[in-house]
Amino acid sequence: MKQILVAGAGHIGTMIAELLASSGDYRVTLVDQSAASLAGVKARPQLETQVLSVNDPAALAAAMKGRYAVISAAPYSVTAAIAEAAHAAGIHYLDLTEDVATTRKVKELAKTATHALIPQCGLAPGFISIVGMDLVRRFEKLDTLRMRVGALPQFPSNALGYNLTWSTAGVINEYCQPCEAIVQGKLASVPPLEELEHFALDGVQYEAFNTSGGLGTLCETLEGKVRNLNYRTIRYPGHRDAMKLLLQDLRLAERPAVLADVLENAIPGTRQDVVVIFVTATGLRHGRVWQESFAHSVYPQVLAGREWTAIQTTTASSVCAVLDLLSAGRLPQKGFVRQEDIMLNEFLGNRFGRAYAADAGATAPVTLRAVS
Repeated sequence: MKQILVAGAGHIGTMIAELLASSGDYRVTLVDQSAASLAGVKARPQLETQVLSVNDPAALAAAMKGRYAVISAAPYSVTAAIAEAAHAAGIHYLDLTEDVATTRKVKELAKTATHALIPQCGLAPGFISIVGMDLVRRFEKLDTLRMRVGALPQFPSNALGYNLTWSTAGVINEYCQPCEAIVQGKLASVPPLEELEHFALDGVQYEAFNTSGGLGTLCETLEGKVRNLNYRTIRYPGHRDAMKLLLQDLRLAERPAVLADVLENAIPGTRQDVVVIFVTATGLRHGRVWQESFAHSVYPQVLAGREWTAIQTTTASSVCAVLDLLSAGRLPQKGFVRQEDIMLNEFLGNRFGRAYAADAGATAPVTLRAVS
């Protein structure tokens, strides 16, 4: 039974720990600096908790001894420290970060790593890159790859059309940082909250706009192979304009802690959410201009005996699937591992990855929709 350390007992970290412990193949220690955050986790032989600050290098190093891997579900601001500790300890490392600077740090560490370092194992970045590359492989020559993901309330009830289902600090960060893209065949940095577009999917109206981090390492992977590549976050219409008012006109991008406090005290959370995934690729196939799209929505599910939100399900099951594939020898055991190197069929065939293929209320996997 492999020993796993999970850092961060928030909504996602707790689910990761529960899924792995319930599998019967992993013994998990869930750590967090807050005893209150750990209080709701039921300890059992396969799952224990420990109060620990990742900002304490000695305590973190001690917690990593003898582990097969560490998974960081901690805030993006401390993820690099966890990666450095894993590198020093010589154990496998996985994270969920969308922060570009953190991923660059992980990639640099991987040059001298004795084990696998696998960042961006969540939804976006993460699963979205696996889907994107699956579509790319179907073309003789790729022209455009458009990636769209949104974590949304099923029943929006405020002007933002939004509920807090994920890290507030993480949302603000991706709304403020420059965004990577490939534009007319060249690597480019494009501004967040721009290039607004509107579309309908299954009869629902959405908007999408630039946010940072969602492409993971795809820009580097596809440089010279695609004319246009971009990632945009999906929201309900009107959300982008309201956030531009707050972040740019009122200059709260310069005071993110203030904005986080406002949002967390005014915008309710919800467990009734939905994750929308929409990826479209165009290019040459069999000598013809062709388009293929992948569209799917994920709703809250019951896993490991508990109901989890859609964003918990997609994020936690993704990193658990990657860990499983690593443990089974299906991924490189050393160095930097990119999400786009993971085969979609292997991911969806994994016991954790199958959560992506379940309809709301369904008891068996369904085929995800790929439209040619």
